[in-house]
Amino acid sequence: MADFFKDKVAVVTGGTDGIGKALVELLLMQGAKVATCGRHQDKLYRLQSDFPSYPLHAVLADVSNENDCRHFIESTIQVFGGIDILINNAGVSMRALLKDTSADVIKKVMEINFFGSVYCTKFSLNSIVERKGSIVGVSSIAGYRGLPGRSGYSASKFALQGWLEAIRTELLDDDVHVMWVCPGFTASNIRNAALNKDGNAQGESPLDEGKLMPPGEVAEEILQAIRKRKRTLVLTFTGKQTVFMNKFFPSWSDKLVKNFFFKDGRLIK
Repeated sequence: MADFFKDKVAVVTGGTDGIGKALVELLLMQGAKVATCGRHQDKLYRLQSDFPSYPLHAVLADVSNENDCRHFIESTIQVFGGIDILINNAGVSMRALLKDTSADVIKKVMEINFFGSVYCTKFSLNSIVERKGSIVGVSSIAGYRGLPGRSGYSASKFALQGWLEAIRTELLDDDVHVMWVCPGFTASNIRNAALNKDGNAQGESPLDEGKLMPPGEVAEEILQAIRKRKRTLVLTFTGKQTVFMNKFFPSWSDKLVKNFFFKDGRLIK
């Protein structure tokens, strides 16, 4: 795998936590030139401090802001000369029932998870087409199966996958690789940072993070799939089972999902 990524320019949005950070670290170790962005300067500084002699371009940016995305991508092309791989990883989750949730929360989730990918891909597109590179979207099982308490998150991932499928078809003759990845539950900060009904970070995880798939393993799987130019990647047995059940037994899947997320009519996960 190391030879494949050596000297390639890889862009990873949201590279200061979780899967994104693991991707940045692994890509640097494989010899890639890496650009990443995040919303917190202190986290970007720590990341750069961990790799002082590596080709790492770190930019303060909020992917929901089109101008931030433009600056991030254009500065990357200026620094490294082009882009071979774009991994749209930055995202935010939510945890609240629709009846309790402000529409602004759903809008915010869509702006980060969907439009952030649109902006970065649009600004990277000419370079990626020129280099016959890869466009990757880090989606979720929620992109195949709507999850209760995460209606806006599910909507954003359904939108992301449909959009990627459309542009994949558009780019077939350009030999551009387009893939979406559904990691399943992964140990990361995404649940702590998930928005509550008021749009604030909930600050806790309803799951046992120690039992979830480590982000480093997810990153390795993603890079292997990029190298093999896979169309989709669904990780974990539970993830594959959920996609299968929802496709062939949707009504049964409704009940199983409800039982997983609710207890005595209360959202528990």
